[in-house]
Amino acid sequence: MLTTLQTAYSDTRAADLAWTLGREPLPALAVLDLRLAGAKVQLRLLGASHQVLLEEERRTCSETVACLPGSSTPLPLGVAESLGDWDYEFAARVETLSEGSFAGRAQELLALVADHPHGLAGTFPGSPYAFTAMLAQRTEGQVHWRTWHAYPQEGQLVVTRSRVGARVPAGVS
Repeated sequence: MLTTLQTAYSDTRAADLAWTLGREPLPALAVLDLRLAGAKVQLRLLGASHQVLLEEERRTCSETVACLPGSSTPLPLGVAESLGDWDYEFAARVETLSEGSFAGRAQELLALVADHPHGLAGTFPGSPYAFTAMLAQRTEGQVHWRTWHAYPQEGQLVVTRSRVGARVPAGVS
């Protein structure tokens, strides 16, 4: 699903993004509710980037990557956390692209997510390449999602990937 977000573009720089786990739902500009083999997943586009809410068998996970007032914690390259009997992993990277490469990559990602049944993308007014996009899936009992946050004025694309799944006991592979 592709939508135009009805707000001013508020993420000014990739470096302004912060990551938090366990935050309450924030006001969203666009929402996609999914059922992935028993898991309820809500992809949420915020005026300041994204939030994913996951619920399965009375367990919950909330991931927020956004420009948050009062947050000075930079976006981590990687995080691994235990959430009860779930394991959570997060990774992020920043791609810096030339103007032409950025436009091509933006078009490719927006087309991928817009046509995917588990995808949500929102473009910000003022630039067709200022967007946040999200894609979720479930494989092998784990819920995965990827996100892309585009900053055309810097030629930067912040790419994240997350995974939540039942903890595998030691010695089992």
